[in-house]
Amino acid sequence: MLNNLLASLPFMTETRADLVISAFGPMVKAGFLISVPLAAASFLIGMVIAIVVAVIRVMPSENRLHKILSGSVKFYVSSIRGTPMLIQLAVVFYGLPAVGIYIDPIPAAVIGFSLNVGAYASETIRAAVLSVHKGQWEAGFSIGMTYMQTFRRIIAPQAFRVSVPPLSNEFISLFKNTSLASFVTVTELFRTASEVANRAYDFLPVYIEAGLVYWCFCWVLFLIQAKVEKRFDRYVAK
Repeated sequence: MLNNLLASLPFMTETRADLVISAFGPMVKAGFLISVPLAAASFLIGMVIAIVVAVIRVMPSENRLHKILSGSVKFYVSSIRGTPMLIQLAVVFYGLPAVGIYIDPIPAAVIGFSLNVGAYASETIRAAVLSVHKGQWEAGFSIGMTYMQTFRRIIAPQAFRVSVPPLSNEFISLFKNTSLASFVTVTELFRTASEVANRAYDFLPVYIEAGLVYWCFCWVLFLIQAKVEKRFDRYVAK
Protein backbone atom coordinates (compact mmCIF):
# COMPACT_ATOMS: atom_id res chain seq x y z
CA MET A 1 0.00 0.00 0.00
CA LEU A 2 2.78 2.42 0.94
CA ASN A 3 4.61 1.46 -2.22
CA ASN A 4 1.59 2.30 -4.35
CA LEU A 5 1.08 5.60 -2.52
CA LEU A 6 4.66 6.68 -3.12
CA ALA A 7 4.54 5.54 -6.74
CA SER A 8 1.59 7.88 -7.33
CA LEU A 9 3.67 10.94 -6.44
CA PRO A 10 5.22 13.11 -9.21
CA PHE A 11 8.56 11.84 -10.57
CA MET A 12 8.11 8.60 -8.62
CA THR A 13 7.99 5.11 -10.07
CA GLU A 14 7.46 1.77 -8.44
CA THR A 15 11.22 1.16 -8.52
CA ARG A 16 11.91 4.49 -6.87
CA ALA A 17 9.23 3.81 -4.28
CA ASP A 18 10.95 0.53 -3.38
CA LEU A 19 14.27 2.40 -3.14
CA VAL A 20 12.84 5.04 -0.82
CA ILE A 21 11.25 2.45 1.44
CA SER A 22 14.42 0.33 1.62
CA ALA A 23 16.60 3.38 2.37
CA PHE A 24 14.47 4.68 5.25
CA GLY A 25 15.47 2.12 7.88
CA PRO A 26 19.26 2.33 7.36
CA MET A 27 19.16 6.13 7.37
CA VAL A 28 17.16 6.36 10.59
CA LYS A 29 19.40 3.75 12.21
CA ALA A 30 22.53 5.68 11.19
CA GLY A 31 20.94 8.85 12.53
CA PHE A 32 20.30 7.34 15.95
CA LEU A 33 23.50 5.31 16.26
CA ILE A 34 26.03 7.66 14.63
CA SER A 35 24.77 11.17 13.87
CA VAL A 36 23.09 11.93 17.21
CA PRO A 37 25.90 10.48 19.41
CA LEU A 38 28.50 12.21 17.21
CA ALA A 39 26.75 15.55 17.62
CA ALA A 40 26.23 15.05 21.38
CA ALA A 41 29.83 14.06 22.09
CA SER A 42 31.23 16.88 19.95
CA PHE A 43 28.90 19.42 21.56
CA LEU A 44 29.82 18.42 25.12
CA ILE A 45 33.55 18.55 24.42
CA GLY A 46 33.09 21.77 22.48
CA MET A 47 31.24 23.34 25.41
CA VAL A 48 34.14 22.57 27.74
CA ILE A 49 36.47 24.27 25.27
CA ALA A 50 34.05 27.18 24.86
CA ILE A 51 33.73 27.83 28.59
CA VAL A 52 37.51 27.82 29.08
CA VAL A 53 38.03 30.14 26.10
CA ALA A 54 35.23 32.49 27.16
CA VAL A 55 36.52 32.74 30.74
CA ILE A 56 40.03 33.55 29.52
CA ARG A 57 38.68 36.25 27.22
CA VAL A 58 36.41 37.99 29.75
CA MET A 59 38.92 37.98 32.60
CA PRO A 60 40.81 41.26 32.99
CA SER A 61 44.44 41.05 31.90
CA GLU A 62 46.61 40.88 35.01
CA ASN A 63 49.92 39.36 33.89
CA ARG A 64 51.93 38.30 30.88
CA LEU A 65 50.73 34.67 31.07
CA HIS A 66 47.11 35.76 30.79
CA LYS A 67 47.94 38.03 27.86
CA ILE A 68 49.61 35.12 26.08
CA LEU A 69 46.63 32.85 26.76
CA SER A 70 44.21 35.56 25.66
CA GLY A 71 46.11 36.09 22.42
CA SER A 72 46.24 32.33 21.80
CA VAL A 73 42.51 31.80 22.24
CA LYS A 74 41.75 34.84 20.08
CA PHE A 75 43.84 33.30 17.32
CA TYR A 76 42.06 29.96 17.80
CA VAL A 77 38.61 31.54 17.57
CA SER A 78 39.58 33.65 14.56
CA SER A 79 41.15 30.74 12.68
CA ILE A 80 38.17 28.41 13.27
CA ARG A 81 35.54 31.02 12.44
CA GLY A 82 37.47 32.11 9.37
CA THR A 83 37.83 28.70 7.73
CA PRO A 84 35.24 26.18 6.45
CA MET A 85 34.45 23.22 8.69
CA LEU A 86 35.21 20.89 5.79
CA ILE A 87 38.80 22.14 5.69
CA GLN A 88 39.11 21.68 9.46
CA LEU A 89 37.98 18.06 9.16
CA ALA A 90 40.34 17.52 6.24
CA VAL A 91 43.30 18.85 8.24
CA VAL A 92 42.52 16.56 11.20
CA PHE A 93 41.86 13.39 9.20
CA TYR A 94 43.90 13.76 6.01
CA GLY A 95 46.50 16.35 7.01
CA LEU A 96 47.81 15.12 10.37
CA PRO A 97 49.05 11.77 8.97
CA ALA A 98 51.66 13.83 7.08
CA VAL A 99 53.30 14.54 10.46
CA GLY A 100 52.82 11.02 11.78
CA ILE A 101 49.51 11.49 13.58
CA TYR A 102 46.84 9.01 12.52
CA ILE A 103 43.29 9.34 13.87
CA ASP A 104 40.35 7.03 13.18
CA PRO A 105 37.35 8.52 11.34
CA ILE A 106 34.94 8.97 14.27
CA PRO A 107 37.52 10.46 16.70
CA ALA A 108 38.73 12.72 13.88
CA ALA A 109 35.17 13.93 13.28
CA VAL A 110 34.66 14.52 17.02
CA ILE A 111 37.88 16.54 17.23
CA GLY A 112 36.98 18.63 14.18
CA PHE A 113 33.42 19.30 15.31
CA SER A 114 34.46 19.99 18.92
CA LEU A 115 37.03 22.57 17.90
CA ASN A 116 34.45 24.24 15.68
CA VAL A 117 31.78 24.28 18.36
CA GLY A 118 34.27 25.51 20.94
CA ALA A 119 35.12 28.58 18.87
CA TYR A 120 31.56 29.57 18.00
CA ALA A 121 30.04 28.74 21.38
CA SER A 122 32.79 30.67 23.20
CA GLU A 123 31.61 33.84 21.47
CA THR A 124 28.03 33.10 22.51
CA ILE A 125 29.07 32.56 26.12
CA ARG A 126 31.34 35.61 26.12
CA ALA A 127 28.51 37.79 24.81
CA ALA A 128 26.16 36.36 27.44
CA VAL A 129 28.65 37.14 30.23
CA LEU A 130 29.16 40.68 28.96
CA SER A 131 25.39 41.17 28.82
CA VAL A 132 25.14 40.84 32.61
CA HIS A 133 25.03 44.29 34.18
CA LYS A 134 28.27 45.50 35.75
CA GLY A 135 26.38 46.16 38.95
CA GLN A 136 26.21 42.40 39.47
CA TRP A 137 30.01 42.27 39.60
CA GLU A 138 30.11 45.19 42.02
CA ALA A 139 27.52 43.49 44.24
CA GLY A 140 29.68 40.39 44.46
CA PHE A 141 32.85 42.35 45.21
CA SER A 142 31.05 44.41 47.84
CA ILE A 143 30.33 41.32 49.96
CA GLY A 144 33.90 40.10 49.78
CA MET A 145 33.72 37.65 46.86
CA THR A 146 36.73 37.13 44.64
CA TYR A 147 36.53 37.54 40.87
CA MET A 148 36.01 33.79 40.27
CA GLN A 149 33.51 33.46 43.13
CA THR A 150 31.46 36.32 41.71
CA PHE A 151 31.66 34.81 38.25
CA ARG A 152 30.66 31.32 39.39
CA ARG A 153 27.88 32.24 41.82
CA ILE A 154 26.35 35.38 40.33
CA ILE A 155 27.38 36.00 36.74
CA ALA A 156 27.50 32.48 35.29
CA PRO A 157 23.90 31.49 36.19
CA GLN A 158 22.51 34.65 34.59
CA ALA A 159 24.75 34.32 31.53
CA PHE A 160 23.83 30.65 31.13
CA ARG A 161 20.13 31.49 30.91
CA VAL A 162 20.81 34.06 28.19
CA SER A 163 22.98 31.63 26.23
CA VAL A 164 20.56 28.67 26.27
CA PRO A 165 18.64 29.58 23.06
CA PRO A 166 21.70 30.28 20.85
CA LEU A 167 23.55 27.25 22.25
CA SER A 168 20.52 25.07 21.53
CA ASN A 169 20.54 26.36 17.97
CA GLU A 170 24.25 25.60 17.82
CA PHE A 171 23.57 21.97 18.73
CA ILE A 172 20.86 21.66 16.09
CA SER A 173 23.20 23.14 13.49
CA LEU A 174 25.90 20.74 14.62
CA PHE A 175 23.57 17.78 14.14
CA LYS A 176 22.96 18.87 10.55
CA ASN A 177 26.68 19.45 10.03
CA THR A 178 27.44 15.86 11.02
CA SER A 179 26.66 15.15 7.37
CA LEU A 180 30.17 16.52 6.70
CA ALA A 181 31.59 13.54 8.61
CA SER A 182 30.94 11.51 5.48
CA PHE A 183 33.95 13.35 4.04
CA VAL A 184 36.17 11.55 6.56
CA THR A 185 34.48 8.19 5.85
CA VAL A 186 32.14 8.14 8.86
CA THR A 187 29.03 6.17 7.89
CA GLU A 188 26.49 8.56 9.36
CA LEU A 189 23.03 9.42 8.02
CA PHE A 190 24.09 11.22 4.85
CA ARG A 191 26.82 8.72 3.89
CA THR A 192 24.30 5.92 4.36
CA ALA A 193 21.94 7.72 1.98
CA SER A 194 24.77 8.20 -0.53
CA GLU A 195 25.69 4.52 -0.42
CA VAL A 196 22.09 3.50 -1.08
CA ALA A 197 21.79 6.03 -3.92
CA ASN A 198 25.10 4.92 -5.45
CA ARG A 199 24.02 1.31 -5.54
CA ALA A 200 20.81 2.22 -7.37
CA TYR A 201 22.28 5.07 -9.45
CA ASP A 202 19.24 7.13 -8.48
CA PHE A 203 20.06 10.10 -6.23
CA LEU A 204 17.12 12.50 -6.26
CA PRO A 205 14.54 10.50 -4.25
CA VAL A 206 17.09 9.23 -1.73
CA TYR A 207 18.59 12.66 -1.07
CA ILE A 208 15.15 14.21 -0.71
CA GLU A 209 14.28 11.45 1.75
CA ALA A 210 17.54 12.09 3.63
CA GLY A 211 16.58 15.77 3.91
CA LEU A 212 13.19 14.80 5.34
CA VAL A 213 14.83 12.46 7.86
CA TYR A 214 17.16 15.27 8.99
CA TRP A 215 14.13 17.53 9.25
CA CYS A 216 12.31 15.02 11.47
CA PHE A 217 15.32 14.69 13.78
CA CYS A 218 15.62 18.47 13.98
CA TRP A 219 11.90 18.82 14.67
CA VAL A 220 12.32 16.61 17.75
CA LEU A 221 15.32 18.71 18.80
CA PHE A 222 13.23 21.88 18.37
CA LEU A 223 10.64 20.46 20.77
CA ILE A 224 13.33 19.59 23.30
CA GLN A 225 14.81 23.06 22.94
CA ALA A 226 11.41 24.68 23.61
CA LYS A 227 10.93 22.61 26.77
CA VAL A 228 14.42 23.43 28.05
CA GLU A 229 13.89 27.15 27.48
CA LYS A 230 10.49 27.03 29.16
CA ARG A 231 11.98 25.27 32.19
CA PHE A 232 14.68 27.92 32.51
CA ASP A 233 12.04 30.67 32.20
CA ARG A 234 10.19 29.16 35.15
CA TYR A 235 13.44 28.88 37.12
CA VAL A 236 14.27 32.55 36.51
CA ALA A 237 10.71 33.60 37.36
CA LYS A 238 11.06 31.98 40.79
